[in-house]
Amino acid sequence: MKKKLINNNRVVLSLVGLVLGFMIAFSFRLTQDETQGHRISDRQWEQTLSLRNELIEQEEKNSSLQKQLDKQQDVISGQEKDLAKEAQVFFNLAEDTEKYRMYLGKVKVQGKGVAVKLSDGEYDPKEENINNYLVHEHHVFKVVNELYIAGASAVAINGQRLAHNSYIICDGPVITVDGYQHPAPFEITAIGDAKVLDSALNITGGVKDQLVNDRIIFSLEKQDDITMEPIPEKK
Repeated sequence: MKKKLINNNRVVLSLVGLVLGFMIAFSFRLTQDETQGHRISDRQWEQTLSLRNELIEQEEKNSSLQKQLDKQQDVISGQEKDLAKEAQVFFNLAEDTEKYRMYLGKVKVQGKGVAVKLSDGEYDPKEENINNYLVHEHHVFKVVNELYIAGASAVAINGQRLAHNSYIICDGPVITVDGYQHPAPFEITAIGDAKVLDSALNITGGVKDQLVNDRIIFSLEKQDDITMEPIPEKK
């Protein structure tokens, strides 16, 4: 009986040793795997850290380059604004020059406007002074001045274009414009806003009423196409 108990104890001890050995081996293997796993994680972390540092460096470079680009764009934008201002100045100068050339009669002009016709009044045998119903230079002056005031860009009398220094002289039944004589009726053409020019001449108590009171026959027609050639250069 004692011998059997001893054998049973040996078996139990053997099983305990076997289990203990298995546990020790398993623990060692697990510890080794964990250690190896940690080593792999460390390498990966180092690689990740290196890539992260490179990314940060590239982002800093990109940020620096972007700042430089923004600065250059600001400079270019300022230069473009300056050029735009200069271009506008040159455009305004060119436009003003063209207007002056037009007012001086140096260039051909074409556009809409009005044609005003001034004719001598009807003959009255009872009228002793014939000049009382003839068109005189002051009648023509009134029309011309009112047209310019109303914004006419160019004016002509019987097709002869007026300059800034033109003169008109009355010589009996004819008028002389810059040395050229013109008989009645006198057609005064003007390029500009036809509606404005028409209103300026037909205002109550204005030029038309004054001429009619002087027994001048007054007529006005709006025209869509008026052309005036440049004033010939004097030799």
